[in-house]
Amino acid sequence: MPQRENGAIPLHFAVIKSDGGANGRVVRHTIIEAAIAIEYNGIGYAVMMATPFDLHDYAIGFSLSEGLIGSADQIPAIDIHQSDLGWIVRIQLPNANAEKVIERARQRVSESSCGLCGMDNLQEVMRALPPIKTSLDVPDSAIFTALTSLREHQRLNAATGSAHAAAFCTPDGSIQMTREDVGRHNALDKLIGALAAAQIAPSSGFILVTARCSLELVQKTILAQCPMLVTISAATDLAIRTAEKLGLRLVSLARPDAALVAMPRTD
Repeated sequence: MPQRENGAIPLHFAVIKSDGGANGRVVRHTIIEAAIAIEYNGIGYAVMMATPFDLHDYAIGFSLSEGLIGSADQIPAIDIHQSDLGWIVRIQLPNANAEKVIERARQRVSESSCGLCGMDNLQEVMRALPPIKTSLDVPDSAIFTALTSLREHQRLNAATGSAHAAAFCTPDGSIQMTREDVGRHNALDKLIGALAAAQIAPSSGFILVTARCSLELVQKTILAQCPMLVTISAATDLAIRTAEKLGLRLVSLARPDAALVAMPRTD
């Protein structure tokens, strides 16, 4: 069985060429995408497509992003099992928290890494979020410092060329922690979970994500109470409006030489 522990698997490929040259063969590491079934207290909650690596962090981060817990210590046990069809992540919650599971598990089945897939009404998608309670002084230079060093922290992407990364950065731009996944939402959930497990306050730094900035990433960042989010690609209008409303500093289309910060609207 090929090595799978690092989130990738070596596969053989035939190489075809546009100039009609001789075809060749190559071995490349390919990112693993698998069905991850999430259960709370024996109740099936969601099935996500993700990379089965750092699943303990993912279980904590997903639970935080879903609003099912307020801190990592509210999860007494996490059991992770591989099956023929994918992976099963069994999360134990106190009875008081489990009531939320029963309420939100109704028709809550997802088939992608999208953080909103399976939500069954507009009120749940546009759920009320707490405003950012802390401010953080991050000089512009710190953003470019983090961007410059990000690649060396993307080991899975270096091996496969197909992994998103979410990195937690100190105010001076030093990358403190990184998590990767085939899905950008999963990578962010893994990072949030890893920070919670390590008892690192998201309010003490900023998050950098290798993705476009959609509403879901903004929601997860706000729920984590991180005051600043930087994304490699552009932001949607709803992401920008939500960030502005709730006090999240949002930097998008971030490149080593320039980035965009939405200006307050005057209308």
